[in-house]
Amino acid sequence: MLKSPALDPALIEAKVGSGYPSPFNVSTAGRAKRMLTSALGLSQFGVNITELEPDCATSLRHWHSHEDEFIYVLDGEVTLVTSAGEQVLTRGMCAGFPAGVEDGHCVENRSGKPATILEVGSRDDRDEGNYPDVDLHCKPNRYKDPQFTRKDGTPY
Repeated sequence: MLKSPALDPALIEAKVGSGYPSPFNVSTAGRAKRMLTSALGLSQFGVNITELEPDCATSLRHWHSHEDEFIYVLDGEVTLVTSAGEQVLTRGMCAGFPAGVEDGHCVENRSGKPATILEVGSRDDRDEGNYPDVDLHCKPNRYKDPQFTRKDGTPY
């Protein structure tokens, strides 16, 4: 029997926090991510609704080797942090990050009120996560077997 191709995102259980090893997981502790495409059985791209409590970030500042990434602010105010500096984004604003461009980025909620963003990304098994500010690296195949290491390859 086929399941319905539609769903209410509010019914998807939110993944709170991140898979970062300690102590890197502290800044994302107030992040709640609903993985829409995973719930629908889609695997070639990812779409998430991510809620950020005040003083919370989507991630550590990072860039992807093989994955395009796009964000759209659904509600609230967030600060986009990139290698070029900081920019406040409000409802209706968006940003994009091409694969392979070494521009570390993250989104932080400094507003004092909850914020919600839509995240879209390609899902390429070759993708590696690079973190310019800390000694952290995410190996390829992160959707099936996420593995974080130090930049020298030593596992956490």
